[in-house]
Parts: sequence; C-alpha cells; structure tokens
Amino acid sequence: MIALLQRVRRASVTVENHTIAAIGLGVLVFVGIEKTDDRRSCRRMLERILAYRVFASSENQQMNHSVVDVDGDVLLVPQFTLVANTNKGTRASFSSACPPAQAAPLFASMVADCHSLHHKTAAGRFAAAMQIESLNDGPVNFILRSSPS
Repeated sequence: MIALLQRVRRASVTVENHTIAAIGLGVLVFVGIEKTDDRRSCRRMLERILAYRVFASSENQQMNHSVVDVDGDVLLVPQFTLVANTNKGTRASFSSACPPAQAAPLFASMVADCHSLHHKTAAGRFAAAMQIESLNDGPVNFILRSSPS
C-alpha cells in the first residue's frame, strides 16, 4: 500500500458537479492499494496516517503533532495510479494494483476504521471520476509505504 499524505488548510472532492466530501485543516491522503494488501495492512497504514507527525508546534516549529493531536480533519481518496510501475518506457504499468472488486471493500473498511478512530473523517468515492481541490499547507507531503504482513 502506498499513501500520499498532504497537510492541507482545506480540501474537497467533487463528483458529477456535487461536492461529496470537504475538510478544513488536516490531511488529504491519496491511497493506492496493491494486490498484496489486506484488511490488516489497511489498518496498519491508517494507524500510521493518524499518528504521522506533520503539524508544527508553536514553540519550535518542528513537526511534532499528528492530525489527531491537532484535532484536524482527514480526507481519504482512493487512487490506484499511486501503485503504478513507472520504471520503463512512457506508459505506466498497473500490474501490482489490487483489482477493483478486492480494493473497493478494502478502501471502504479503511474509511470505516478511520471513522471509528477519528471522528473528523471524510472520503472520496471509489472508482469515480473525482475532482480534487486542495490548499496545501507548507507544502508538506509524505509518501508512506507499507509492506505486506
């Protein structure tokens, strides 16, 4: 699994001209699910996302606080292109991407788990053509990777 975590001042997801999710200060997280991922690896990644320190403390401006620490929002967005192999040529290979029939319930469980662990959770829609708007803060972006159990 690969997650691109972005610290944002705000972000939203629009599908077919309707805003389906919007957050204020928090993290926008694009989630790529691989064939080797399962519910357990999704849960581990979510725990990392919620604990990852991306917010600065006012005393020393070091990133010492997580989204949970600052009571920020979380917006999870499924994005299979994150798992693309781009090592050769000019067209990406998606051979490591989890098939949609397996990835959709894994993403749904990740969103449900996030809701249970952190009340300020929103999500994009799996397999939808989404328009994402965000105001990055910093910018601060991290790529988090997990390995299969």
